[in-house]
Amino acid sequence: MKYLITVFALVLATMTFAQKDVTKFLGIPVDGTKAEMMQKLKAKGFTYKNVSGIEYMEGEFNGHDVHIYVSTNNNKVCRIMVSDINEVDEAQIKISYNKLVRQFENNERYITLSDSYTIPDNEDISYNMSVKSKRYDAVFFQKPDLQLIDTLALRNKITEEILTKYSKEQLEKPTEEEFVKEMFNRYAYELFGKKPVWFTILERYGKYSITMYYDNEYNRANGDDL
Repeated sequence: MKYLITVFALVLATMTFAQKDVTKFLGIPVDGTKAEMMQKLKAKGFTYKNVSGIEYMEGEFNGHDVHIYVSTNNNKVCRIMVSDINEVDEAQIKISYNKLVRQFENNERYITLSDSYTIPDNEDISYNMSVKSKRYDAVFFQKPDLQLIDTLALRNKITEEILTKYSKEQLEKPTEEEFVKEMFNRYAYELFGKKPVWFTILERYGKYSITMYYDNEYNRANGDDL
C-alpha cells in the first residue's frame, strides 16, 4: 500500500500543480512570452537571428550546431524546436539518431512508453522514407517534479481520490502490483502526457538532419478558440 500511495501522490501532485510542472528546455520552463524565452536563451549563450522576418536563436546544443525556434499559442510559449544546421548522409543520421535515443533512454529525467526506437543497422532509411513514407520519430516524456510532493494535506487528498474509485473491499482483492499497474495506466497521460520531448529525422535532397521538439501541452491549442 505504501507504493500505491507514492504513485497516487505523483498523480495528484501532477494534476494539482500542473501549471507549475511544465516541460523544460535547458532548465528553462517552456512557458511565458516569446520575448522572455528569447532573452533566457540568449543568457544561455545562443545568438539572436532574424532572417526575412523569421526569428530564431543559433548556437550549440548537445554537441551539434542548431537553430532554435520558439512557437507560441495565445502569446504563450508552447514549443521549442531545435533543428540541426548541418545535414548528413544516411549512415551518419542513423548513428546520430540511435545515439540520441540511447541518451534519452539513459537519462533518469525521462520516461518512454516504447521498448526502443533504435534503427537496425541493416535498415534502408532512404527507401523507407521515400517509398513507404515511413517516419522515424522517438517520443519521451519528462518526469513530474517530485519536489512538489511533500505535504500532509496532499496525502489526505490521495486517500480520498483512491476511495472515490474503489471501495476498501476492492482494494483488498487485487494484488498491490496489479492495482498499481491499473491505476498507472489510467493516469499515464496526466502524469507524463503534458511534457513530451520528441525528435524526428528530416530528409532534404538526399541529406538528413534531426529536429527535436520540447512541447508544453498545457499551452498548446486545444480547440477553445474554435
